[in-house]
Amino acid sequence: MEAGDKFPAFVLQDENGDTFDSKTLAGKRYVIYFYPKDNTSGCTREAVAFSENKDAFETLGIQIIGVSKDSVASHRKFVDSKELRIKLLSDPDHKLLEESGAWGTKMMYGKETTGTVRSTFIVGADGKVEAAWKKVKVDGHVEKVLEKARSL
Repeated sequence: MEAGDKFPAFVLQDENGDTFDSKTLAGKRYVIYFYPKDNTSGCTREAVAFSENKDAFETLGIQIIGVSKDSVASHRKFVDSKELRIKLLSDPDHKLLEESGAWGTKMMYGKETTGTVRSTFIVGADGKVEAAWKKVKVDGHVEKVLEKARSL
């Protein structure tokens, strides 16, 4: 996915086990970010940073959505333990991860593996990607996304 691409439609379960259909986002801007695993250090820092900046994004009319292949139960524990204020979606079959380009080969601890490639997208009200980040480094990332969102 690159700027200008139509973001794929999706229906996934959220941290409460409720069905979340991307059709509810029609006409709205949102940030959707993909991360490898609940309750790991980098993923926790990223989720906490998005939660801490939720109000700033909402002021711009932007909802924040996190996606990983973790289960609904894992997401619920993650939200509760870290007091997260953002929506988390479960993609256990990594269908959306693959469609968005956030699934692939990566290096982990010096070994090549297949899995989630940390990625973030700002999606416009028209459903098209306004900005994309691939192979994200966590520290300072949320601030860059917010800065870009303000400039669009």
